[in-house]
Amino acid sequence: METPLSAASEIAIATLRERAPQAFDLAAQFKAAGFRLALVGGPVRDSLLGRLGNDLDFTTNARPEDTKKILKKWATDVWDVGIKFGTIGAKKDNVTYEITTYRADSYESDSRKPEVNFGDSIEGDLFRRDFTVNAMAIELTTQTPEFIDPHNGVTDLLKKVLRTPGTPELSFSDDPLRMLRAARFAAQLNFTISDDVMSAMKEMADRLSIISAERIRDEFIKIVMSDNPRLGITILVDTGLCEKFLPEIPKLRLEIDEHHHHKDVYEHTLTVVEQSIALEERLGGPNLVARLAALMHDVGKPKTRALIPGGGVSFHHHEVVGSRMTKERLKKLRFDHDVVEDVSQLVFLHLRFHGYGDGAWTDSAVRRYVRDAGELLTHLHVLTRADCTT
Repeated sequence: METPLSAASEIAIATLRERAPQAFDLAAQFKAAGFRLALVGGPVRDSLLGRLGNDLDFTTNARPEDTKKILKKWATDVWDVGIKFGTIGAKKDNVTYEITTYRADSYESDSRKPEVNFGDSIEGDLFRRDFTVNAMAIELTTQTPEFIDPHNGVTDLLKKVLRTPGTPELSFSDDPLRMLRAARFAAQLNFTISDDVMSAMKEMADRLSIISAERIRDEFIKIVMSDNPRLGITILVDTGLCEKFLPEIPKLRLEIDEHHHHKDVYEHTLTVVEQSIALEERLGGPNLVARLAALMHDVGKPKTRALIPGGGVSFHHHEVVGSRMTKERLKKLRFDHDVVEDVSQLVFLHLRFHGYGDGAWTDSAVRRYVRDAGELLTHLHVLTRADCTT
């Protein structure tokens, strides 16, 4: 009877032969030079999920300078992705390759950059990977391709669970950004996170402070642009990670007492994000500005919350306050200037449609609405419609 591992091995190798046969030619170049080469990480996982793309990652015992020499003779284009980190990039036949020397690096307790140490074995390289589903490899320089899975990544892939090769504490100490990657993979792949990994994320959330704003931003964008950003954001909030770089979102969980009632702003916000995504066809497909605007549109409410006699609650001018808060936060996260301006403008305008009562939509009012929205008119329509959750 065929085991899940042997079946996975056959699937992964067959997928690689079909989708990226030139990988075997590349391996032959490394073998001829006396080095080993293996497909590793995400592409191995994706080959098993039937979603192998045109970006392939490899690991090798060749040092970066040797890798570069081999690639210059084989690829149509070669560049340094980060030669000091051991990575060289190349392109051939519309496929992008990144080849990294075996690594065994880690972060110092207060450093924003990893201490790079090259390793001597693929087993050591796989041990330092973030999650078991990314700690699989296909060795291509052996007599026949060899599927390597020392940490039961295939089993975890079948169970759709995220675990770490070693202890999660060790993994997250090596690179705290992996905590955000856990939320990202959960959102992208609809995976669950093991209890020990979730516990470590909660305990080590403060460790995120050593990661640059740019790296946090890039990982957060992947969560927002995933198929299920609600899941990713929920994980970030529940673990305390969101508090470290986007505290405005967990603050939306306003206390609701028995005398003053209003909708749950946090849950409302997540629903608006989902409903905005459902309307994205109007914007030509997945749209970062629209998703960020949906996420941030009510961040001004906690600062403007006021209790009204009779049990009501008001949030006067929360769109003005929220727009200012949004601009400040996105700047801190080093978002592109146009993204910052567009998202904060949508937050500022998100109540404008409701500001006109029956009979108030005069010709001049319509012109003013269109003028103020400008090129963001369709984005504003999407946000306004998505904001109707009750």
